[in-house]
Amino acid sequence: MLQFLSFLAFTGFVAFYATWQLRKDKLNTQDGYFLGGRSLTGVVIAGSMLLTNISTEHLIGMNGSSYKNGAIIIAWEVTSALALVAAAMYFVPRYLKMGLTTIPEFLEKRFDGLTRTLIALLLIISFVTTLLPIVLYTGAINIESIFEISDLLNVSKSQGLWITVLVVGILGGIYAIFGGLKMVAYTDTINGFGLLVAGLLVPLLALLDIGDGNVWEGMTKVFQNSPGKFDVISDEPSVGPGSREAILPFGVLFTGLIINQLYFWTMHQSIIQRALGAVSLKEAQKGLLFTGVLKILIPLVIVLPGLIAFYYFGDTYYDDQDSVYPLLLKKVLPLWLTGFFVAVVMGAVLSTFNSALNSAATIFSLGIYKRYINEDAEESVLVRMGRIVSTVLAIFAICVAPYVANAPAGLYQLLQQLNGIFFIPMATVILAGFFFPKVSAIGAKAGLLFGLAFYVIMDHVLQVELHFVHIWGIEFVLNVAVMHLVSMFYPRTNPFVIEDVGILNLEQWKYAKGLSIFLVAITLVIYILLGNV
Repeated sequence: MLQFLSFLAFTGFVAFYATWQLRKDKLNTQDGYFLGGRSLTGVVIAGSMLLTNISTEHLIGMNGSSYKNGAIIIAWEVTSALALVAAAMYFVPRYLKMGLTTIPEFLEKRFDGLTRTLIALLLIISFVTTLLPIVLYTGAINIESIFEISDLLNVSKSQGLWITVLVVGILGGIYAIFGGLKMVAYTDTINGFGLLVAGLLVPLLALLDIGDGNVWEGMTKVFQNSPGKFDVISDEPSVGPGSREAILPFGVLFTGLIINQLYFWTMHQSIIQRALGAVSLKEAQKGLLFTGVLKILIPLVIVLPGLIAFYYFGDTYYDDQDSVYPLLLKKVLPLWLTGFFVAVVMGAVLSTFNSALNSAATIFSLGIYKRYINEDAEESVLVRMGRIVSTVLAIFAICVAPYVANAPAGLYQLLQQLNGIFFIPMATVILAGFFFPKVSAIGAKAGLLFGLAFYVIMDHVLQVELHFVHIWGIEFVLNVAVMHLVSMFYPRTNPFVIEDVGILNLEQWKYAKGLSIFLVAITLVIYILLGNV
């Protein structure tokens, strides 16, 4: 009963707070619904970005991976800080100067309408095929494994899974459909704070238990038990035999991982939409750089518990690594905290789910519906269309999620491989738009199509003995080469200039450069201190 009350209390508070904050907002306008009225502040942006990014595949998948493979998985997190510096200092100032609502808008300005439409369709497809159903499914299966919903409701595990998917899907849909970006952002901020508190309590309570009331003594015991697990530099092969099964060889940090991180944190619609909704450049930079600080700290929540689990369980669960985090929770959390924790886990699932819904609705309404179906659509019509799209996608995800194949060990790795199909080709086109002025619209489309085919053939058809992140790096170079080659025969006819539309105050945050330098330095320090432990 206490578990249920703590769950209801936190979930109810989040819903009430977000609704209260939106009571005077106009949600029937384009900016009001899709960009939160361009009124988001730094703290809200950071909280929303973090929780949009972190979901159950991180809590379960990354902790499971660190339990089995050690701290090498930390690279996905700490290198994100470098990409967020690039977002704050280069990309977002230009996005806000152009007054963008979606990233595909930039591609229309730089290339042409067809390039924008192709990217918009790929984004929506990526949401539908690799994100929405998987997030719902993994969220449901992990909430079930941690809190045994089926036993609580006295139903079968299959029925418990359906019920959990239905509840999470409906809640996420309501937030995104009726509240727009601002509702999503406010709920994310509170849930993000809850995730940090609850997530940090897990290793804290575990270390107190191990160290007999002394956290440092507990940490020392965990480290001495398996110092090699703390090494963040992997000596796995990235080329040749064994490279396809490798988790994250150190060499890939300097090839495809750079492109992936740049795409995700500077160009991915569901992430960067928070910065596009900022009240000013200053607040956008605060939000992005605060997120960078959180990404440096978040391994305490999604990597350290896995290392602690190895101290408790040894290699007992190597064949079932995704069960380790739920087992650790049951071992260290007091009963009264489990309700609060399930509310936070559900919030993490909701965040990623409703963020994807809102982004897909934004892209469809503004990039496809207004462009091809109803050019004269009023803002209220666009908002209504966005709500319809969100509803359809939410229903689709709810129906499909329980049929997703059994979540295998290493789910986080699988998701990254699938995302590579879409992320790298789209990243190449957007980066070419900024850094390669000779690339034409036809060249951009040729590179996009080449990239989509290249990755699928190399990784999924030929299955070359090369780590998939290296394939991303090779793909990026070849995409750029193809773009330039085609552009030689079909050159640009008019120069592109970024114009200030005068929507926002573009004054930079005075601490932006200092905090950027700090984030770069701390990333290097982590690899120096924890490399070859």
